[in-house]
Amino acid sequence: MEPNKEKEPLTIKRRGEDGHRIITVRIREDILRQIDEISAETRRSRNELINLILEYGVKNLRIE
Repeated sequence: MEPNKEKEPLTIKRRGEDGHRIITVRIREDILRQIDEISAETRRSRNELINLILEYGVKNLRIE
């Protein structure tokens, strides 16, 4: 393998500068259990699944 003559630097963003924020949310145990079941079935992380659900909810919310 030929060594890379022009090595590109490793760029690491500071935590929180990727458009995401860490928050704390209280959630009922039965809802969390359902989320975990869906997470296991779809092989998505709990975090990824919750973000998908929230994104859908925000985009499809109707306030009356």
